Amino acid sequence: MYRRPLPATNLPFLTTVMWDGRESPKGQSLTADLTQQGIDATTGHAQGTIPTPKQLREIVAFETALYTAQAYDFSAGKLTAKGTKGGPVNLSAQPFFVGINDALTPGFDSSAFTIYKPWESLTGAGARARASVARGEALFNTLPIMITGVAGLNDLPGLSVVNGTCTTCHDTPNVGNHSVALAINIGVTDYPARGGLDISGLPVYTIKCNSTGSTVQTTDPGRAMVTGKCADVGKTKGPVLRALAARAPYFHNGSAATLMDAVEFYDQRFNLNMTPQQKSDLVAFLQTL
Repeated sequence: MYRRPLPATNLPFLTTVMWDGRESPKGQSLTADLTQQGIDATTGHAQGTIPTPKQLREIVAFETALYTAQAYDFSAGKLTAKGTKGGPVNLSAQPFFVGINDALTPGFDSSAFTIYKPWESLTGAGARARASVARGEALFNTLPIMITGVAGLNDLPGLSVVNGTCTTCHDTPNVGNHSVALAINIGVTDYPARGGLDISGLPVYTIKCNSTGSTVQTTDPGRAMVTGKCADVGKTKGPVLRALAARAPYFHNGSAATLMDAVEFYDQRFNLNMTPQQKSDLVAFLQTL
């Protein structure tokens, strides 16, 4: 099974540790999650002895003090210019608590990203690239998406169709992961591959469901590896979106080589019919995070 390693930064925003949440039992704190991950990584990957309680506290303190975000873009320049709030320093001051701006509760604000709002009204020489970033941010907040067929979301009561935006799933303000634990399957693990994704070289698993006798093929069992439930096949968490420019390829299995490939996948998966300009603006925004 192949999964991309997750960044070891921006951890205070996490609501789920590991792609399938295996380190995040329900009701356990993030500190406890990261402590257990430290034990498992040391005894598993490193094949060492269990760290002392003091060592584990120091590991977690170090991890949770690290923040990573794009600070400069070759086209748009400095990402704190003209009152914008890019970069890791601003990210480190971003308010967060579990459930903040949860898309599935009253009070949700789809305008979850406000980093580049000051660039929306720029004119004149040198403003073109920055205006594209601002348009991309606005699209991320407002582009209508009829969300269907997403296991973990559309199978919840009354949510068979969700009229949402990108921020329905990426709702944590200026961070981009989901503000509560929500493992979903948008189709990245499907076999055969959905349009826009390259899964050549990935393993294919055939899973038989004892409850129904049916079989399903997937490139990653996802959360089902933890729960043993066929309903969880292919479900993974949505990662923090900051510092995307340095993290190609994209999705948990690397099936999108570029940010444009990732945007193309969403365009096809949810029938968005985006224009070339909209796709370009979204990429311009995402690569500045």
